[in-house]
Amino acid sequence: MAQNEKHAPGNFPPTRCSVIEGVRSSDPEERARALELLAGAYWKPVYKYIRLKYSRAPEEAGDLTQGFFLEILERDLLQKFAPERSRLRTYLRLCADSFVLNEIKHAGRLKRGGNALHLALDVSAAEDELAEAIDPASIPAPGNLEEFFEKEWIRGLFTAAVADLRALAEARGKGTAFRLFEAYDLADSEEVSYNGLAARNGISVSDVTNQIAWVRREFRRLARERLRQLCSSDEEYQREAEALFGD
Repeated sequence: MAQNEKHAPGNFPPTRCSVIEGVRSSDPEERARALELLAGAYWKPVYKYIRLKYSRAPEEAGDLTQGFFLEILERDLLQKFAPERSRLRTYLRLCADSFVLNEIKHAGRLKRGGNALHLALDVSAAEDELAEAIDPASIPAPGNLEEFFEKEWIRGLFTAAVADLRALAEARGKGTAFRLFEAYDLADSEEVSYNGLAARNGISVSDVTNQIAWVRREFRRLARERLRQLCSSDEEYQREAEALFGD
């Protein structure tokens, strides 16, 4: 990690409220905003986990996922989260297990009041990922999906960072740089080379090198920013950053 990115304990950036603080807020609007941020980071891992572990149909898994995130808000579940004892995603996975088991036990409880917050969940996109991006033979047995949940959370974090990166590149007039990054780092091909990209785009190899280097730096920065929002302290953030980025 670069020196200027390190923070002494207690220096967690005050201008970037973490999702934990937001969901715990007494301000209903801030809580709703934070819940949407939390759901944006975790709903797909939760949805896929419910689909696979509990063998639920897509529509029911979507309803359970929606209900779970509303349960977080209604029951103040994050008030009980202790970052010194576990990672947030571990805590949420265990809470999801408890929620789904209770819903199965008390069938029909998913009906909630008309004022309940509704989260936009693109279930069809999650289903496409399950069908196309995951080899069914590689999915663990229903009782052993913890690692799968972790990988899906990481995939979601990086996917969101790529979307942020695309928007940043477009805003700064660096669409070519993003396309080079997309072709070299994101495409599922080992045949792409800097020389080939240079020839295809009518630029020098050094230009390709410099532009991809810029995009990679911005990607790491944006991914770290999203990660920071999902952590409750400097210590938790640095543990997670070390695990994800190796520094």
